[in-house]
Amino acid sequence: MSEEKNTLAIEDNREDNRLEEASLVNYEAMSLSELTKELKELLQTEKTQAIKKQVDAIRYEFDKKYDALVEEKKEEFIADGGELYNFSYEIPVYREFYTAFNDYREKRNQYYKEIEKTHKENLAKRREIIEELKSLLNAEEHLGTTFKQFQQLQERWRKAGAVSNADYEDLWNTYHHHVENFYDFIHLSKDLRDIDFKRNLEEKLKIIERAEALAQDDVDALIASRELQVLHRVWKEEIGPVDKEHRESIWQRFSELTKKIHDKRQYYLKNLDKIYEENAVKKQGIIERIKKLGEKEPTTHSAWKQLSKQVEDLRQSFLNVGKVPLQQADEVWKSFNIALRAFNKKKNQFYKTLKKEQQENLTKKLALLEIAKANQNSTDWETTTELMKNIQREWKEIGSVPLRNTEKIWKEFKRACDTYFSRFAETIQHSKNKESDALEQKKAFLDKLKEYQLGTDRDKEIATLQNFVNEWNAIGNTHHSKRTIDIKFHKIIDALYKKLNFDKQEIELIKYNNKLERLINDDNENSLNNEVIFVRRRIDELKSEILQLENNLAFFGNIDEKNPLVRDVIKNINNQKEALKTWENKLRELKHLQKTQLAEASEEKIEEKE
Repeated sequence: MSEEKNTLAIEDNREDNRLEEASLVNYEAMSLSELTKELKELLQTEKTQAIKKQVDAIRYEFDKKYDALVEEKKEEFIADGGELYNFSYEIPVYREFYTAFNDYREKRNQYYKEIEKTHKENLAKRREIIEELKSLLNAEEHLGTTFKQFQQLQERWRKAGAVSNADYEDLWNTYHHHVENFYDFIHLSKDLRDIDFKRNLEEKLKIIERAEALAQDDVDALIASRELQVLHRVWKEEIGPVDKEHRESIWQRFSELTKKIHDKRQYYLKNLDKIYEENAVKKQGIIERIKKLGEKEPTTHSAWKQLSKQVEDLRQSFLNVGKVPLQQADEVWKSFNIALRAFNKKKNQFYKTLKKEQQENLTKKLALLEIAKANQNSTDWETTTELMKNIQREWKEIGSVPLRNTEKIWKEFKRACDTYFSRFAETIQHSKNKESDALEQKKAFLDKLKEYQLGTDRDKEIATLQNFVNEWNAIGNTHHSKRTIDIKFHKIIDALYKKLNFDKQEIELIKYNNKLERLINDDNENSLNNEVIFVRRRIDELKSEILQLENNLAFFGNIDEKNPLVRDVIKNINNQKEALKTWENKLRELKHLQKTQLAEASEEKIEEKE
């Protein structure tokens, strides 16, 4: 079995090597942007003719991911009420990728046009060398000169460049045939022939030595396989034949090493298939976990955010696992995208509902904002303070609003509330200061009043006491915790009236008339009407209490006023009747005052008409 006829068909096919290298790169784990970047870097750093398999693998993953993205966007569009015929979707990275890809395709086409031209030129050169080699058989020069010409032709052959695969085999066989003819049929000097055979043997033994190193277990199988192809090319094309004694044996050694390296490569690829099978199992497990997460029903944004992170981590884990067997690739990818789309569909529905709720919440909060703005300058402290507290509480109870509005409306609402409460705080502080001043004035007034001595002119003293009351009222109110000073004042005034022989009823009416004067001067025009309602209610309450007490007294049968219980009931009845009389007198004063005001109002209208 000769080496020439049994040379393994291993050529310097770098594209096959690129295919193996591409199979080791996990393009599936790359995003659309990363795939685009990877393609551009390949075009910048590698020869166009050497990266076809890598480019095809990148394009396959890009199209697969982009198609899945478009399908997801289409489902969202239709779910939002869109019509399919109106759907269109494209992102900048798509054009960026295909601009680079088209550039690659144009360069590759141009390369093959040029390579075809080069192959034709090289074919012509090699045929010319063969013709010159044939002519050596008829040369009449000295053998040494002829052999030197032969060596020059060999060197030109080695440097002549590649030809097309279609021409290669026939061309090589023709060349080799004439080389054999030169050695076997031309009567060259045996010494010259032996020197050439010896040199060729040494070079081929070096190749065998290198092949032995490549066959070692610690050498990467793919690297060894690639270098073996180079060794075969050198063996076949750059080194001539050896003597017949060694020709078969060294070829046999080289063939066995070739088989060993190929077996190592096949073992690697077989194990790679096993790894791919394991990857398929891992990916199916990840898909099932995504499905389980898709069955959950989160009800809050934070819960969905947490769940989405888990799904994203699983998605990335899926992409990082690596390749699966080719026959399973499409099905696994399809299952993966179905699981993802089911999860995203449920999530999108939640956020669609949430968006609607947030819009409703925005409407509610904008209404509260308008109320806050409308009342931020109010001076009706009692009513507005309660209102502001209520709308602040309502604001907190209303749910979230769209993120783009959150900060803006909150700042406006807070500013309006702060404006009101700042003014309210200033008013309270001012009121406290006034109350503190009033307290000091009342203390000084009370000290002077304690030293006052009544004179003998009763009418004059009544007027003086009335002035004391007016002056006291004019000082203003004190804090409710200090109202005991008012009680002390009225006790002193009551005591002075009693010294002037006023009974309790008269004193109460004098004090009540003072109160009515304050009501008349009050800015609230409903003050007198409210007072009438209050007095009537108090009279009704007293009558009811007296009736109840009298009914209770009837239970005693024979009424014995010596009985302590009976005595207490009778005393309580008399006190209530006395109080009833006082409140009826107050009502009469009120009615008289209302008639007076009504008469004055009528006179004013008549004067206006006149």
